[in-house]
Amino acid sequence: MADILTTPAVLDTDLIGDVQHNCDISDARDHGIYSLCTMVLKLRNLYKWEMGLQPWEEPGSAILLDWIETKENYWQTIADETFRPLTVAGRRVAPLDLEEVNATLNGTLVYGAGYGRSMKTIFFLAEKLQQRTIEGCPAVILGTEQAREMASPFAMVQDGLIILRKQALRTFLWDQVQEMRASCKVSLRLALKSHGLLKGGAVDQELFKQSLDAIVEQEMDLFLYHEVGELLQGERLSESLRRLIAHFPGSILELVGRAVKDILADTHPSGPLAYIIEQQRPSTLGFYLTFFDSLREKLFPEIRPAGLRFSAKGDWLPIEQARNACWLRTQELARRIEECAAMIGEKSDNAIVEYFNSQVLTPLGLDAAKTA
Repeated sequence: MADILTTPAVLDTDLIGDVQHNCDISDARDHGIYSLCTMVLKLRNLYKWEMGLQPWEEPGSAILLDWIETKENYWQTIADETFRPLTVAGRRVAPLDLEEVNATLNGTLVYGAGYGRSMKTIFFLAEKLQQRTIEGCPAVILGTEQAREMASPFAMVQDGLIILRKQALRTFLWDQVQEMRASCKVSLRLALKSHGLLKGGAVDQELFKQSLDAIVEQEMDLFLYHEVGELLQGERLSESLRRLIAHFPGSILELVGRAVKDILADTHPSGPLAYIIEQQRPSTLGFYLTFFDSLREKLFPEIRPAGLRFSAKGDWLPIEQARNACWLRTQELARRIEECAAMIGEKSDNAIVEYFNSQVLTPLGLDAAKTA
């Protein structure tokens, strides 16, 4: 996981340039981890960030395609480069030599570096808005970003610090509401109705634009408490998952392993569902259910019926019963994933995949991973 450090309040153009160049190298190396559709969506949002556009401001197709072609041509020129050392206080520091940079920088920007999905390298430099403590866990809220790469995860835990990137989160929320599946209609209506955004049964887009920052502020606890749940569940699963991902990047082992880790965080007694229930927040429950994907529904089948009952009757008890049942059950799945990671170097890849199939995928009703 990455470390976090702060930079001076005065913008350091050399540092920004170094960090952005490393972001570009990461994208050049690892954009292939995305499907074509996902990559186009991420490039569209990267374009909006570079041009200073709002989430709802869409570039013309020809303009975006020309920009993507230019970007891809640029990537070809830098894909084989090593990450550039950072220029910090007149000295050159390795981009992952975070202890050294931490000792040098101090101010109102935050720099982060680490690894994301499929071991894609993550770099960012962003305005520091707020520092908080949540359930005993330190957290920092970031605003305007000076440098970023395609993935731009909006919430993460890095070296024991919870980070939330509000600029990336507001884009995520806008996009998700625009693109929601029909199956999410009830939960999405619950969220939007709670914020007064429904007009004639549809989203009032102008009001949504005006309310977006306030909604991000009100709903960011959903994502902060997810990271609290992840942090409090301990490092053992995280270490096992990192080992599994490094050995089987982009595989079903990674996808399911990450989903198990996410569900454990969601259902932790100090995680987001417990927070939603304690605070009785219908809008946050609606967004939680809206963002649920099919893989997580396999891991947490109780939550959708419980959510429907809440939408009909306002009953929080089924939500708590579902959370507790899933929390207990998913700990066993996590143990099996840890066993798989422990087999690396001791057993063949085929044996590890076969164990994962029999102990994790088959009980969930998922298709078996292929062996070599």
